[in-house]
Amino acid sequence: MTNAILNKTIFLRAEPTTVWAYLTDPDRLAEWFHKPERPLAAGQKLEMFGTTSGDLLIWGEVRVARPPEYLEYTFTVKPMGDAVSVVKWTLEPVPGGTRLVLQHEGLPQGAEAFGLILALDNGWDEHFGKMRTALHETVDA
Repeated sequence: MTNAILNKTIFLRAEPTTVWAYLTDPDRLAEWFHKPERPLAAGQKLEMFGTTSGDLLIWGEVRVARPPEYLEYTFTVKPMGDAVSVVKWTLEPVPGGTRLVLQHEGLPQGAEAFGLILALDNGWDEHFGKMRTALHETVDA
């Protein structure tokens, strides 16, 4: 592992069990990220596909799944080559909703990898925006 780590925290107007579904259920994941063929569960292979292309975009293995508190999986995308990173999600109930923390660690480092880190950083921000929209529209409906 390397010390290149992305840390993100967002607050969502939904209970942790609902947010958990958006992190693990294929149909909910497809609303804001990429769709796996099966729910994310500990010990299972992680394979996420493009919602429009159907191409395999992300792969790894789900290491830990403690609903609705903590999810951890290895994460590889094609631009990373053979590098394997780790994505950790922590869900904490707060008055009115959930504090969701993402820690994406083990990213390639050095000047040549900085473009990839910027792309992942921007990508997580974009996906979080989609998650907020999907969750908050569901809660308000």
